[in-house]
Amino acid sequence: MIPATKQRLRAFAFATALGLAALGAQALEVSDERGVKVALPRPPQRIVTLLPSLTEGVCALGACSRIVGVDSYSNSPESVRGLPQLGGGLDPNVEAIVALRPDAVLLAKSSRVTQRLEALGLKVLVLEPKSHADVRRVLDKLDQVLGTGEAPAVWRTIDASVSAAAESVPARARGLKVYFEVNSVPYAAGESSFIGETLARLGAKNIVPAALGPFPKLNPEYVVRADPDLIMVGTRSAQGLEQRPGWGAIRAVREGRICRFDAAQSDILVRPGPRMDEAARLMARCLAEKGG
Repeated sequence: MIPATKQRLRAFAFATALGLAALGAQALEVSDERGVKVALPRPPQRIVTLLPSLTEGVCALGACSRIVGVDSYSNSPESVRGLPQLGGGLDPNVEAIVALRPDAVLLAKSSRVTQRLEALGLKVLVLEPKSHADVRRVLDKLDQVLGTGEAPAVWRTIDASVSAAAESVPARARGLKVYFEVNSVPYAAGESSFIGETLARLGAKNIVPAALGPFPKLNPEYVVRADPDLIMVGTRSAQGLEQRPGWGAIRAVREGRICRFDAAQSDILVRPGPRMDEAARLMARCLAEKGG
């Protein structure tokens, strides 16, 4: 009996060692956008996302089922709409987040709760795409965290679809001067924004140069002087656009070259994430239909 007992103990010890080795193989360390190294014992299975583009990124990589809570603006894909909503990304409900017992919380640089969540012992990763290159980089980083191995294929599909959208724009619409209004203040999408990058790939000329920043607040007279050929704007911001002082003289307004995007389309357009190809198709269709 004693030799048999020793044999069982050795077998148990060996199995335990294998289990620990497997856990160790899954452990990872990820540097987020603060340069902070976050150690995770294994790919997280309970994730809170507090930025729509991060929610969509996790889902695009096939890990939507791991999300247990989202910010109030995450509404795509459809499956996340039934999840607990934790407030805005800037000031979410910390108590509600803690109650969900997440393995990882994904949020933007601008969030004000990062340090508080970390002080409560939660693993926090700060990730925020702002350009085409950022979208690819964040997908790669999420892939590293999730362990899905899907990021290269997802990015190839996005990039190829944006290129296809560009090829669909007719020659007559290339080189048009475009004004993309983000909201009616007005804030615009400039050349250096991810929206501006998409417009450039589609062959359009943005009236807002990179020197003004990605999303500058403009004097309305600036738009009048720039006299865009085409205006892209969300329906939420477009009310009364034609009645703004001096805007009746803008070519796009005179000739009815205004694309008004509904709320769902606007969500796609203003989020730098895996639906960037859908945004490109929306803008390409606008250029084709209103471009002369």
